Amino acid sequence: MLLLRPAATALLLLLLGTAAALGQGTGMSGDPNRTFGGPRNPLVVDADRWYGRRQEGRAGSRASVGPINQAIANYDEAARAPDQVEARWKLARALYFKGVYTGLDEDSRRAVFDKAKRVSEEAIAILNKGLTGKVEDVQDAVRFGPEFLSGKLKDRSDAAPTYFWAAVAWGEWALAKGKMEAAKSGAAERIRDYALTVMGLDPEFEEGGGYRILGRLNDQAPWIPFITGWVSEDDAVKYLRLAMGIDSRNFVNRHFLAEALHKGDAKAKAEAITLEEGIVNDAPSPQHLVEELKIQDDARANLESWKKS
Repeated sequence: MLLLRPAATALLLLLLGTAAALGQGTGMSGDPNRTFGGPRNPLVVDADRWYGRRQEGRAGSRASVGPINQAIANYDEAARAPDQVEARWKLARALYFKGVYTGLDEDSRRAVFDKAKRVSEEAIAILNKGLTGKVEDVQDAVRFGPEFLSGKLKDRSDAAPTYFWAAVAWGEWALAKGKMEAAKSGAAERIRDYALTVMGLDPEFEEGGGYRILGRLNDQAPWIPFITGWVSEDDAVKYLRLAMGIDSRNFVNRHFLAEALHKGDAKAKAEAITLEEGIVNDAPSPQHLVEELKIQDDARANLESWKKS
């Protein structure tokens, strides 16, 4: 587990807190499909095509398993190579889609996110070894945490997606496992540190993805003394507003902020309702059709529940 020194963490958060509305885009340098400067793996190229077809055969907001299973199979085979970071973070991303959007039962979801978590950790281990290839440098990465990593990995185009999808995998695993049990196992701290690493690498990645994860974590993680005592509803709103500052159209940014705000006073609740109504009335993106249809379903459910209370 990555550890944070309190003083270094406070400084990092202070610096990152000023990086609000920088515009849309990932800001990634180089070709994210190349690993250590090498040529693209043809299995990954083919898997990308299948991943791009993940909307095909859907029934409403439920995706067909066919295209995503084919993507997973190709990423999985490519990930057999010991240095394939790209195949691993893309495998974690594809597993996330399968686990969330294809209607799996509870046991199957847990198995999917167990695997996503494992391959994400493999990708991170490869990245850390790539700092210099020395064991002591990997230990430094673990000891010094996000501020060390984000500085050392700035020139790696696959670093931000690796840490982002690792945080997502751990988050979904925590939901499948049970929030309280996952928090006691250290999952919340790991998600926090991975989100901070994404924020340090590229605050705009995945439309404010680092901020979005950290905000959602503060909103959803249980407060447990001496374990997750740092969890804060105020920080949840703070970081989700930072994500909104980067992309205010992003359905997930809006939805997560709405759910965090609805725990507040009457003014915050009114803003939450307005946000969810905006999502319901908006047109989903063709590139993220299943994902955004699912968010619209969740927003409708919230509105129905909130207006009854």
